[in-house]
Amino acid sequence: MGIGKTVKSIWCFYRDGFKNMTWGRPLWGLIILKLVILFLVLRALFFKPVLSGMDEEQRSEYVGSQLSNFQTNNNNK
Repeated sequence: MGIGKTVKSIWCFYRDGFKNMTWGRPLWGLIILKLVILFLVLRALFFKPVLSGMDEEQRSEYVGSQLSNFQTNNNNK
């Protein structure tokens, strides 16, 4: 059995499976909705934009200092 036939049979398997789902579609929608909400909440709480409000020179200085601190900390271990 060739690669093309294998890929085609896998594609048909998933296509037919998703086509015949009854409860699967709402569950996948719920999973995607939960992931989006989780991503937005985590981003809002933990991943605040540190570089906002800085001009290009300040950004480059901040990133350079963070990289040099990271490199120094890794070399000390």
